Parts: sequence; C-alpha cells; structure tokens
Amino acid sequence: MKRTVLVSMAAASCLYAADSFSEMFTEGKAYGNIKYYYIQTDKQNGNPHKDTSANANAIGGQLGFETASLMGFKAKATFMTSNGFLLDDPVDASIIGRDNGVRLEGNPSGPAAQESFVVLGEALLQYDYEGFMANYGRQVIKTPLIHAKEVRMLPSAVQGAMLSYTDKANGWSVGGSYLTHFKQRTSDSFMNIVAHALGDKTHEITGNDTGDVWYLDAAWHNDAVSVSVYDYYAKDFLNSLYANATYHGEAEGYLFGLAIEGIMQRSVGNADTNLAKAGSATGGKRINAESISLKGDIHVNESTFMAAYAYVTKDDGAHDNLVLPWDGTPLYTNMITSNDLFTSNHGQGLKADSIYIGGTSSFKLAYTQTYDFTGHSGFKTVLSYMNAHNSRFDKGNQQDFNVVLAYNYDKHLSIALKGIWVKNNTGAGADGTVVQLDDFQQYRVIANYKF
Repeated sequence: MKRTVLVSMAAASCLYAADSFSEMFTEGKAYGNIKYYYIQTDKQNGNPHKDTSANANAIGGQLGFETASLMGFKAKATFMTSNGFLLDDPVDASIIGRDNGVRLEGNPSGPAAQESFVVLGEALLQYDYEGFMANYGRQVIKTPLIHAKEVRMLPSAVQGAMLSYTDKANGWSVGGSYLTHFKQRTSDSFMNIVAHALGDKTHEITGNDTGDVWYLDAAWHNDAVSVSVYDYYAKDFLNSLYANATYHGEAEGYLFGLAIEGIMQRSVGNADTNLAKAGSATGGKRINAESISLKGDIHVNESTFMAAYAYVTKDDGAHDNLVLPWDGTPLYTNMITSNDLFTSNHGQGLKADSIYIGGTSSFKLAYTQTYDFTGHSGFKTVLSYMNAHNSRFDKGNQQDFNVVLAYNYDKHLSIALKGIWVKNNTGAGADGTVVQLDDFQQYRVIANYKF
C-alpha cells in the first residue's frame, strides 16, 4: 500500500511540468567511490595442523545518482560492486562474496564466495515537506541494531518504507519504518529480512517462511545532551529495545563526552514457544538478553582518549547472547574484528561474538591522535585495546589490540593500514556453545577515492 501511494504521488507530480521534471535530472548529482582492499587473516588453534592463513585483493565501490528535488520528490539509485583479483588459495572472501558462499553453498570461502558481483544496492523514491519525510525502496541506513556496517568493501542495505518527522528548531524527531529485505555486505541478493537471519531454521523457529521488521524511533537533543530510543519488532521472532543518552561538555578548556546505552531483547510469538522446545536451535532456550554500556572520552588539543565498559547479563536458562543479524554492533567496547561481523551472514543470526555473549564483561581503551600541529595535515593514528571476561571462556579472557594508520590526502582520497591481533578470539553458536581460537591476526590495506 505504501509503495502504491508513493508511486502514485510521484506520477502525479510529473503531470505539472515536464520541464521541471527534466531539471530533476539535469540538476541532480552523481556520486561514488573507488576502493582497493587487501586483507590477510591468520588463525592459530593449538594444533598446528589446524592453523590457517588466507588473503584476498579486491577492487570495487559504488556509483550512484541522486536527482534534484521537484515538489518535494527526489529519487536515488546506487550500484555497488566488489571484484576479486590475484586470489590465492585459500581466499579470505570477506571482501568479496562471503555471504553468497554461506547462502548458496554453506561455505564462507567456496566458489560462490569468491565470485565478483554487481548489485543495485539502492533504488529509492523519497518525499520531503517541512520536516516530514516518506520514502520507499532499497537504501543504506544507520541505526543501532540495523546498520550499514561499512567495514568491508561495501555497506549492507535494506528494503522497505520509512516515515519520519523532524522538528529542527526544538531538536526532536520521531519515525517509523517497515523493512522486508536485507542485503549483507558480501552479497548481491536482497533476502527476506527474517529468512536471512535464520536461514533454514526460519519456519522451525517462527512458523513462517518469511517475516518483516517494524521499528519505531524517537530522538531529542540540545547543545549538550542527546537521547534516542528504538524499538525493533519482528513478529514471531524478536523484539529489541535500545536506548542511548550522551552528554558533551567542556571543562578547563577540554572537551569531554559521557554516554550510556542499554539493550533488552526477548523472543516473541511462535519463536518464544518453539525455541523453548527441547532440541531447538538454541538448545531449548528462549531469547532473553540484556546489556549495558558506558563510555567516556576527553579531547586534549589533537588527542582523544576513550574508555568504555560493557556487560551482557548472564542467564543460564535462556539464550542470553545478543541477537544482531543485521549488522548492528552497538556496544561501546566493539573492536574492528570483535564485532559480531559474521552473525549477519545468511542463517547465522543466533550466533554471537565475544563481547556479545551472555555473561561477558568487557572494557576498552583507545587513543586517537592527529598531527596537524606538525604542519602535515591529514594523518591520524588510532590505538585500541579490549579485554573481555566470561566464566564460559575456557582458554581465558579475549584480548584485542588494534592499530590504525590513516591518511586523508584531501576530501576525496584516503588510505588506511590496519593491524589486528587477538588472543583467545571467541565466538558462540546458536546453542550457546563457546569456541576460542588461540591467536588471530588480520592485516588490511584500504585505499578509497570518493567523488
């Protein structure tokens, strides 16, 4: 219905003036980026015969066009592509088509995962009028639990309809969205959003072959404080409530920030009944997950220091891992790799990574430095450390070290080198079983040109 209304309104607007309709395109703008990405991943797991090393090169990016506005209407389309080359064996397919491999072959590095692809990642019609916005189509969005998560070659995207109203003068907004499809970063397919999360377990868990996600959001801010609340509801699967508050201030000439966030998740409807059955995907446990995160940062000239803490509550009688199938990685202690990166792969939505596992407490320290004071602008370094503790971790705490060296030549060209070292890299299956690697290292080279 929403799609029919929006398309009808767009058609009606075209009847007013053909010349103006033509100017929508002549005054529109093209945009995009060209990205080169190299990645190497090394894993050690006690037994040297199980050690692995994989790498890949890829070039790709995005090319799009957005029209100018006519009577409040505008349209947008973005093509996305990732193309592997000089691929060794084995291949780290996480910058090419990893999700395609998982979905089509059950193999995250198989032939389908190594294939290059092109996809129409965005195709959007939008209407804006005095703070009111309505749109329908494919688009890249950024919310706490459904997010673009652009940490690889391409962002993820969704398909659906959105409504919102923003009062800029008073700093508040409200919105409602209806989402039906999701495209993972390493895929060329928009899958039903719930079927993507649960894969071949969708009917067993929800009683249906497909599903959708509704979410409501509200936000308010002034010069110092911002507050936001989201409620995501997937019938017969999951309800997730997210809330966040931040404060920014100045003391003794230094800028600082404080933030707190909380998440509460529950299985609902058929999923609440079916997951409680013996032999279910979660081992007979309903979803009951909660977390709280705290963060503080201080800015001293060109230096920024950040400290964060997060805790996911433990409930041995429930599936207490946070469920994040659509690229949301909200906890403040999130690192480059320890971020539930692959729970957004097809059918992996009930898995979890380190800091998102029930019972995990984690803290993170980060130091960011820019170097404009040297007379050479554009350089930045980021050093991060994270430690995650859980009594379920047999090999001990997970420890992450991340180093980022970045350079922005101008507003168009950027280059980044990233090093990641992880001790006891940890993940949990849908049934809560925890697995830890001894060591994990990853190295990335990223060059990006935006236009």
